[in-house]
Amino acid sequence: MKTVNSSVVKAGLLVLLAFGTVASAAQQTTTDYRNLEYPPLREIKIPEVSRVTLSNGMQLLLLEDHELPLIRLTARIRTGSIYDPVDRIGLADITGEVMRTGGTPTMSGDEIDELLESMAASVETGMGADYGFASLSVLKQDISRTLSILADILMNPAFPQDKIELAKIQMRSAIARRNDEPDQIAGREFSKLIYGEESVYARHPEYATVNAITRDDLVAFHRKFYGPNAVIAAVWGDFQTDEMVKVIESAFKGWKKVSDSAATPPPKVDYRFVNTVNMVPRPDLNQSNVVMGHIGGLAKDPDYPALVVMNQILGGGFTGRLFKNVRSREGLAYSVFGSYGTNYVYPGMFTVGCQTKSESTLQAISAMIAELKKIRESEVTQEELKLAKESFMNSFVFNFDTEGEIVSRILTYEYYGYPADFLMKMRDQIDKVTAKDILRAARTHIHPDKLQILVVGNPDEFDKPLSTLGQVRTIDTTIPAPKQ
Repeated sequence: MKTVNSSVVKAGLLVLLAFGTVASAAQQTTTDYRNLEYPPLREIKIPEVSRVTLSNGMQLLLLEDHELPLIRLTARIRTGSIYDPVDRIGLADITGEVMRTGGTPTMSGDEIDELLESMAASVETGMGADYGFASLSVLKQDISRTLSILADILMNPAFPQDKIELAKIQMRSAIARRNDEPDQIAGREFSKLIYGEESVYARHPEYATVNAITRDDLVAFHRKFYGPNAVIAAVWGDFQTDEMVKVIESAFKGWKKVSDSAATPPPKVDYRFVNTVNMVPRPDLNQSNVVMGHIGGLAKDPDYPALVVMNQILGGGFTGRLFKNVRSREGLAYSVFGSYGTNYVYPGMFTVGCQTKSESTLQAISAMIAELKKIRESEVTQEELKLAKESFMNSFVFNFDTEGEIVSRILTYEYYGYPADFLMKMRDQIDKVTAKDILRAARTHIHPDKLQILVVGNPDEFDKPLSTLGQVRTIDTTIPAPKQ
């Protein structure tokens, strides 16, 4: 029979006693996660961006970055689809596309594709609502050649008829498919409720407006809006600033200026707060897409920081009240969202919405309205306020991942007339937001009794008639047939 060494037993007991003592101490010193404290985040250092205005009026923002032998450029042009003639809606988008695909008198779009591919470079143009854009990306050694291509495209687009027809075919195809997805219908029709059906911020192409577009229209649009004094460009990468300015000035030499009045200020939005109930009947659906809200605001509004924090508390993902209460607690929605939308020069939209089964449509609407009323009735909790502000602050650093993000954001601010340090100032203001600020902002900007409500779904399967919310207006989304 084996005997156990007494010294081994004693050592084992000592280890167990020590382990138990450590575990007991750990239990006694465990801190609730809500009481954890962290050191302040390190200050973000923003690199200095050089500003230059060329003799032709083109504005440049330049930021050197010598980490990789790459150079990138992005530009904004003072134009946009809001300047489409009412009978030519789609003209700006087609112009922005065919400028690139159609090439120039000296090089077709297909030839440009082949040349850029051989250099592992890219050149793009396009159109937004209130701006045109152009961009390039290229290895350092090929910047002069690629920049000359971009300049030629912007200055001398060929607008060949075959590429125009291809762009029109693609736009007609998009028109034919625009009622395929219920959420797209909801978003499109809700914009019309807020801005007006004829508003430049809500209108969209039809077969008739696309068919009416001619090459002469593209030429005239380009001649009116495209000139060096209408361009603000951001350039970043592996270059010396003085040399890059000379290269850009040489590439765009001889480009004629456009009239300063060509791109007039975007039209103002004349909104009247009203309560409406609207329906897009879709008998083929077994779930409802709900969107409701009213006009939003501008990013320069003094209440903007408080509204940003309110957004996070109300609709901020898994921690937002809408998600926790409407989706998780009451189980009324597959997805739910809420946002007080802002733009730079014209107001955004305040929207709250969800996707829910048809049989819980009215119940989901009531639950969302209840949350809007609640955010106006009493101050948010200190825990909600702290979580929302920490969420913003902890993600703030990702605004500065790359030099490209930094200079592109400054470009945006410059284009819309906002200060270059707008984001930094907003961070400081958000840090000072209080529960009282949020309550005041919510009572000023959120109007649950004056919501425009839109439902895309099957009314025969709703839990209650939609008319219990008010007189229902049925929206016809039939696509007008092209004229023969």
